[in-house]
Amino acid sequence: MIYDLDTEFIEDGKTIDLISLALVAEDGRKLYIEFSDVDWSKANDWVLKNVVPSLWRSEGSGPYRWPNCPHEGGFYSRATGAIEIKAFLDPKQYGKPEIWGYFADYDWVAFCQLFGRMVDVPEGYPMFCRDIQQLCIDKGNPPLPKCNGEHHALNDALWNQQIRLWLQSLPYPTEVTEVTEVKQP
Repeated sequence: MIYDLDTEFIEDGKTIDLISLALVAEDGRKLYIEFSDVDWSKANDWVLKNVVPSLWRSEGSGPYRWPNCPHEGGFYSRATGAIEIKAFLDPKQYGKPEIWGYFADYDWVAFCQLFGRMVDVPEGYPMFCRDIQQLCIDKGNPPLPKCNGEHHALNDALWNQQIRLWLQSLPYPTEVTEVTEVKQP
């Protein structure tokens, strides 16, 4: 089963603190989690300006109000979020997960750390995340459309899925190398 991942987070050069995480499955299921145990004191101005207003729990009254979630998921601690993710990705029920993200290095580290150390990632999970940006480069680096609702993990994960599918449908560019005949002296 293929999943597209996105997260929003606070990072200070030492720690990645998850704000939200979304996974979109190829079978149409969606998981969106906003984390309750975020250390907001470490949020920089960019996060406060660009991420917090897009959080569902921030609608109307700042970053701590949680309206009804229209998709699977909710407002959870990191520990409970990890349990929800395990159920959503369950390899026995849905098959081995293949996870894709866009510029996904930090997303992947934060995802894996929900389960502890890298060696604690649940059995059947991949040990790496495939990156859409790498696929884009491999496909000749075509311009990508902008994401509507950027900096909301679910909107971004849905965009990731759309872009990944489009890129996968493109042929790989063929390199044409000019062959010149070398004449012997």
